[in-house]
Amino acid sequence: MTTIHNLGFPRIGARRELKFALESYWRGESSRDDLKQLGAQLRKRHWNDQAGLDLVPVGDFAFYDQMLDMSFTLGNLPARAQDFHGEALDNYFRVARGRSAGAAARPPEGSAPSLGEAVAQGQEGRPVSVEEHAACCGGIAAGEMTKWFDTNYHYIVPEFTAATEFRLDASRLLEQLAEARANGTQAKPVVIGPVTYLALGKAKDDSDRLALLPKLLPVYGELLDTLAAQGAQWVQIDEPLLVTELDEAWQHAFNLAYHHLKACRVKILLATYFGQLHENRYLAANLPVAGLHIDAINGQEDVLPLVNTLSEHKVLSLGVINGRNIWKTNLTAVLDWIEPLAQRLGDRLWLAPSCSLLHVPVDLRSEQKMDAQIKSWLAYALQKLDELRILGRALREGRDAVKAELAENLAALTARRASPRVNNPAVQAAVTQIDASLGRRKSAYAQRAARQAALLGLPSYPTTTIGSFPQTAEIRHARSEYKAGRLDEATYATAMRAEISRSVQEQEALGLDVLVHGEAERNDMVEYFGEQLQGYAFSQYGWVQSYGSRCVKPPILFGDISRPKAMTVHWIAYAQSLTTKPMKGMLTGPVTILNWSFVRDDQPRSVSCKQLALAIREEVLDLEKAGVRVIQIDEAALREGLPLRKAQWKTYLDWAVESFRIAANGVSDETQVHTHMCYSEFNDIIAAIADMDADVITIETSRSDMELLDAFDDFKYPNQIGPGVYDIHSPNIPTQEHMVQLMQKAAERIPAERLWVNPDCGLKTRQWAEVTPALTNMVAAAKALRAAA
Repeated sequence: MTTIHNLGFPRIGARRELKFALESYWRGESSRDDLKQLGAQLRKRHWNDQAGLDLVPVGDFAFYDQMLDMSFTLGNLPARAQDFHGEALDNYFRVARGRSAGAAARPPEGSAPSLGEAVAQGQEGRPVSVEEHAACCGGIAAGEMTKWFDTNYHYIVPEFTAATEFRLDASRLLEQLAEARANGTQAKPVVIGPVTYLALGKAKDDSDRLALLPKLLPVYGELLDTLAAQGAQWVQIDEPLLVTELDEAWQHAFNLAYHHLKACRVKILLATYFGQLHENRYLAANLPVAGLHIDAINGQEDVLPLVNTLSEHKVLSLGVINGRNIWKTNLTAVLDWIEPLAQRLGDRLWLAPSCSLLHVPVDLRSEQKMDAQIKSWLAYALQKLDELRILGRALREGRDAVKAELAENLAALTARRASPRVNNPAVQAAVTQIDASLGRRKSAYAQRAARQAALLGLPSYPTTTIGSFPQTAEIRHARSEYKAGRLDEATYATAMRAEISRSVQEQEALGLDVLVHGEAERNDMVEYFGEQLQGYAFSQYGWVQSYGSRCVKPPILFGDISRPKAMTVHWIAYAQSLTTKPMKGMLTGPVTILNWSFVRDDQPRSVSCKQLALAIREEVLDLEKAGVRVIQIDEAALREGLPLRKAQWKTYLDWAVESFRIAANGVSDETQVHTHMCYSEFNDIIAAIADMDADVITIETSRSDMELLDAFDDFKYPNQIGPGVYDIHSPNIPTQEHMVQLMQKAAERIPAERLWVNPDCGLKTRQWAEVTPALTNMVAAAKALRAAA
């Protein structure tokens, strides 16, 4: 009998219940008990949604992040959080976002103004510094945040020093395991593996992370034995690091770790995902664990070698349903290749999604307004579990038992392939006509920079923001009313122009040098553009967690892409008409639109990206014609799309950089092109970033204390750069002195004449009560730097 199971389930809820509960608690509008009760309700609902599976994950639920959960389970808290004497959950949020809840808490991501605003301005209306907040309110520096492998999910980076000690706190897992048992759920606890945990963390001194492994393994052993004592038979240990290239030391770490843990009294299912094992097949197959899960979507070539290598007592779990995308699975095709394996392996064959379903929305049935034809091509998390059940039943009872389901599945796939909505011959022809000239600026950077300086007349250390300003309750209400048809287009446009005018006035009052229009009209930096491009579809409830309470609703790229009309020009031109200062035109780049969409799986990603590049190029040229001389093309997701194996990097970077250059480089020398990247490690691709040839790049460096600028010790970046000095994902307000110190660190690596001063990301999730004092300090920091030059 083939076992069917799941690796993880979306935790936010079908209607983002967790998001709203978190933000209510952070605002001080609900209690800690209310939040915990909501978490328990979601867990129970999600376990019931997975009924019929042979094993259901427990421990995949987190109030903020599963890596942060693991840090607390292992007792690995940053030193700045170790002396907190309050509720553990509040300390958890302090590490995640700088502070937790209560009357002193700052408004959270995406929340309405509330309790914290008075605190933000202090008794006399002056800004309150990070240090003052920490003294009276328990605020600390938030943990560094970066992308989970090649996904758009962000995790809180574990921190280590040579003195780090580990101490088990299994309360979270034990409580959830008890809940699951009371619910009648066949539970499989899930934890992050010790080697992946160390690899994804950062040493805050010069110590070797692997030197901590001997101290870490006994705690993992204690955890597994504790779970066994509570009745757990299987424990899923996630080690996605195994799909990356490992040197000898990390290979040895895997052997050391799992030989240590083999004495524990549970069966270990070692789970890998997101890629191929390749040269790590032998290592993975021979680790002393009871079972191995592999991603058979991205690593199908690993399957037969593992079948031939695994010992006869080991389980092989195959991830045959794509946990990263929302297209229906070709169930007949999957059965064609797994049926022979089922005959060969028998009970040793398990089936699952390729990875946790954290990366897809919850329930397609919620989509009542989606185009019926496109909806018929899709599967969200619950529908993917239905697909899994169909496969399991087919293997157990034969295909005739699911004949109707297989026929319905095949009909939907056939309709999608034949649909004229998917294929646009004109767009396909335009891609074939791309040549190298589309990606070249007219002059080299040095010549362009001189002409731009003469035109823009900016001071040294010019200040700007990344693009968005707070999405207030008024903005969100107007957008909601407009989409519901209760607000006509003219009234909506008037409301958005008023918000744009407010943003411009605020920036002029602050003294910023290059302004933005604030993006009041935009719901999301990708969805906004997708809504105006042919070849995209949209959902109402296709929400996916990005970090904490931040959820995104990726648009669905189902067909060939074209731009019917200008998308941003009238908004940017209006903003420019309100000021004599330079106004940035704000666009999302083709690589980011691609990587932050649910992308079609019937053609190479590179082709879809070049289609997007041609569409964005048209928008760039129209902005320039409208008199916009500074244009920012965000490529926040460039690093995210990088293959997990370095051997595959060049191919990806070649077409990704080419796509950006196609989009950006049709403008004159006088037009200054910016790009922005955030919350990723860029040091190892800095040469490719330089090849993009943007005049100015802005990046996140505030949480990493300018660590990302280490790349510039050896690589002489040729163009201008704005290392972010304001961490916009934390409610803490940075001081002028702190930002000056960060910029001084930057000036040690990059000539001061090529440095900009800016936040590390857009400001849409913050509130004006936070933004105004933070930007006031930022502008003051720039002035201090100029005075000291």
